[in-house]
Formats: sequence, C-alpha cells, structure tokens
Amino acid sequence: MILGMSLATYTTIHVAISLAGIFSGFVVLFGLLAGKRLNGWTAVFLTITVLTSVTGFGFPFTHLLPSHKVAIISLVVLAIAILARYAFHMAGVWRSTYVVTAMIALYLNVFVLVVQSFEKVPALKALAPTQSERPFVVAQLVVLTAFVLLIILAVRKFSHGQQRVA
Repeated sequence: MILGMSLATYTTIHVAISLAGIFSGFVVLFGLLAGKRLNGWTAVFLTITVLTSVTGFGFPFTHLLPSHKVAIISLVVLAIAILARYAFHMAGVWRSTYVVTAMIALYLNVFVLVVQSFEKVPALKALAPTQSERPFVVAQLVVLTAFVLLIILAVRKFSHGQQRVA
C-alpha cells in the first residue's frame, strides 16, 4: 500500500500525472515556439511535472535507482524554471533560463516515457530487452536531438521575439 492505495492504483495515478505533464509540456513548448507565454498552461505544466517527479519517490525501493536520479535532476531543473518564471519574471537572462530549464524538464519526462515504453510494450521490449540495443539507443538519440533543436528554436522565438499573452 502506498498512501492507502494499492501499488497498481498508485502506478496508474503516477502514469496519468506523467502523461498529463508531457501533454501540457508540449502545449507550453508550442506556445514558446509561437512566442506566447500561455500562463495557465505553464502553471499546469510546472505543477504537474513537479508532481510527476515527487510521486516517483513514492514507489517502494531499497536503494537509489536511475529513475530517482532523473527525478532529482528534474526537480532541480524545475526549481530553476519556477524561479526564472515567477521570482525573476523572465527578466533578462532569466527568460532564456526559463525556456531551457522548463524544456529540459519536459525532455526528462519524455526520456522516461521512452524508457518505460521499451520496458512495458512487448514489441519494443523484444527489440531492446536490456535497453542497450540499437533500437533503444537510436530512439533516445532521436528524442534528444529533437529536443535540442526545439529548445534552440524556442529560445530564439520566445527570448528574442515579442511575447504575447495567451
């Protein structure tokens, strides 16, 4: 039992939170690419993404796992994004800092989605049972490359363009 829930229920809730974070993160990303702040979506994305990382620590464990390390990195990056956005109001360098850190948090969630997909989806697991095989590595490299390019574009579009509130 975790917080009074079965492991299966807790897992379902954690996955739903994670997917909501990824969805809202892509909405925010497309807003950044369009030069829009999307204040409501941003608040949802940042809150849900923090919740995703925090709930990851609710699963039973006996030692620090790679998933915990990713969650710790995500929480640090999210803290910087939240400070850049709400404490420093994206003034000066904090605008780019916000874009980069918020989108790194989204990338980390997508990274974990790929890991979990290769672990849980039978067809993908058959392609990369140990997650060190070429299909897994290629999938992660494609995701990383796409995010690097999207983050660069988002910084250019959002940081240097006119920001419209939407």
